[in-house]
Amino acid sequence: MTKVLIATEKPFAPAAIAQIKPIFDKADFQLELLEKYTDKEELLKAVADVDALIIRSDKITKEVIAAAKNLKIVVRAGAGYDNVDLQAATEAGVVVMNTPGQNSNAVAELALGLMVMMARGGYNGKAGTELRGKTLGIHAYGHVGRYVATIAKGFGMKVSAFDPFLSAEDIEKDGVKAVSTVEELYSGSQYISLHIPATKKTIKSIGYSLLAKMPEPACLVNTARKEVIDEDELVKIMFDRSDLSYISDIAPDNKDEIARNFEGRYFFTPKKMGAQTKEANINAGLAAANQIVDYIINGNSTFKVN
Repeated sequence: MTKVLIATEKPFAPAAIAQIKPIFDKADFQLELLEKYTDKEELLKAVADVDALIIRSDKITKEVIAAAKNLKIVVRAGAGYDNVDLQAATEAGVVVMNTPGQNSNAVAELALGLMVMMARGGYNGKAGTELRGKTLGIHAYGHVGRYVATIAKGFGMKVSAFDPFLSAEDIEKDGVKAVSTVEELYSGSQYISLHIPATKKTIKSIGYSLLAKMPEPACLVNTARKEVIDEDELVKIMFDRSDLSYISDIAPDNKDEIARNFEGRYFFTPKKMGAQTKEANINAGLAAANQIVDYIINGNSTFKVN
């Protein structure tokens, strides 16, 4: 019998598990859960005899893959998959998939919610500003970026986007202005919403020179990955520009330094919150389960990322 493990340090909601289980029952797959684990050894022991693995932000390292002798597929319930060692998986013949689009609306709503909060000074009782009429630049126009654009236009914002993997026509059919360079995006946007993955090319790519191009008042919103920010340069530009604020659902490593120096100009959620809605939780979990069944039974590898 095919054995599936859901290994989640941050568990799916019970409602999600209740809907995932029948998918595997129908396929005659055995489902096991490893939730809220605190020790890597627990994970290494749990994966020893599984054929398939569903994770969230859990780290699937070379060591984990080596311990999973029967493993055929890992599905990351969400869009980002930099928490999986793709090279090790490929070398072991393990397919890795993500579930693109399932968390997109949740992340987009969070991004706009953070913008509203910052525009209103954290609801401190003082006069703030409005989003209407401001320009929002979307850095990477994928699933999340499209949702962000839709919501932002509802606020009356002017929206631009940069994505080197899309044509201008693909972007502008949504009523969004396409720009040809990342420098053009930043120089024309008071708000920037980041949706780029953490890759060798993007890590620490958002720094002083780009942020210095933003018109006043400037606000950088990061619901992507903390690694794409050059944190030292972020602090430097925040010292040099008192109008610039930074809001994120991934606290930077230098959060204490930012907190000491830039009161009222930053906000970080206690943990990564982008996909933390009941709807996204269920959607991503169901997608992951269906993809595993489809791959094991039919060989469908549509969402393979390695």
